[in-house]
Amino acid sequence: MKKDATILIIDDEEDILFSLKMLLKQHFTHVYTENNPYHIPRLLSQYDPKIVLLDMNFKISQTKGEEGILWLKKIKELKPDLPVIMMTAFSDLEMAIGSIKTGATDFIEKPWRNEKLLATVNAALELSQSNLALKKAASQKSFLQQDMSQSFGEILGKSQSILDLKKMIQKVAPTDANVLLLGENGVGKELIARTIHKLSRRENQIFMGVDLGAITETLFESELFGHVKGAFTGADKDKTGRFPAASGGTLFLDEIGNLPISSQPKLLQALENKSVFPVGSASPIPVDVRIVSATNMPLAKMIQEHTFRQDLLYRINTVEISIPPLRERGEDIIILAEHFLQLYRKKYFKEALTFHKDTLKKMLGYPWPGNIRELRHSVERAIILSENSKLMPADFNLQSNKSSEEQELETLNLDEMESILVRKALVKHQGNISKAAEELGLTRPALYRRMDKYGL
Repeated sequence: MKKDATILIIDDEEDILFSLKMLLKQHFTHVYTENNPYHIPRLLSQYDPKIVLLDMNFKISQTKGEEGILWLKKIKELKPDLPVIMMTAFSDLEMAIGSIKTGATDFIEKPWRNEKLLATVNAALELSQSNLALKKAASQKSFLQQDMSQSFGEILGKSQSILDLKKMIQKVAPTDANVLLLGENGVGKELIARTIHKLSRRENQIFMGVDLGAITETLFESELFGHVKGAFTGADKDKTGRFPAASGGTLFLDEIGNLPISSQPKLLQALENKSVFPVGSASPIPVDVRIVSATNMPLAKMIQEHTFRQDLLYRINTVEISIPPLRERGEDIIILAEHFLQLYRKKYFKEALTFHKDTLKKMLGYPWPGNIRELRHSVERAIILSENSKLMPADFNLQSNKSSEEQELETLNLDEMESILVRKALVKHQGNISKAAEELGLTRPALYRRMDKYGL
């Protein structure tokens, strides 16, 4: 059975190229030949070979291997990890040592013995695969280190909606089904995604999240699929994409509703083929990822408006889970508030702090348009600013249930006015950041900054 590998042979003698191709194509899936070394840069990009066999002398008058060494350096500059086997008809130990010191993987003499040549090529291929595995492990380690720097807990709450949600997760998590999480901003979609991963058969593999709403259209393929060195201006080294780096684990595609329609076919193709093409590479990389997606956008309506592909929706929502907003979770508000109180009073060395009963009552009556994220920020801010032993209603920037017109009449403070408008926009658009930002005349990042400022 042939090994799935691409071999590129560079030699100025047509007989050598023909003989090597006849031999190697019996053992490897793709074998390409070239007699002009000046085509090497194009061929590396076009074929993305796993092994290169390179002649050391391309002119009859040359026997010292200078030209071969020159092209070896060029290959290593373009593809540092690509194994190169040097070939020469002139037995010269110093030449062999020189080429290996320059970066060659091995050295063979002409005429060759078929068994020896095949053994050398197979050894180089194993080295190439080992290098790729190490590179992937290094990429996953880097992503894991970033991931471990964040703190994530468990799903808290005793409301019926949360109990139903936990039951659904228990059913779905052990399978490999793709999951679509629906819910307003701040309800904890990433926490749900991590819980699904933790309870799955992939729990010991990587969990990797990517905010599709934060990736520009031009960088979409590079970020998700990776790129090879020289693929575009600024690509000074190979980059592992999120799909290959997460292979074996779970890939969390947050804000998938914000993915431009032009990028959606590329994502669909990757999901259907279970492989990706790094930018600038002609060779696919197989990937094995479980997809958990999340959005606060109305995908069904977007399909009617032709801003979201129906076939992509079918691919990502084998199971669909709706996450309830905080205002519908009753006493869970108090459970979560107490949890954040315990977390932050320890962090800020105010462990005697408790909630005043009036504060808890006001929390229960507040609609929490920013959901759990807003509650968490509100508790942290109150703890930082509080000078008493109890957290009072005045320590929280919670607006009353009066109409927006009444609230606007009560204050001329610019910050308070801005806070009211931001909250109003978020409530109106049910936590949809993109639509709220558009109505406020802000960019998404600018709205996020104001939400953070006002504890939303």
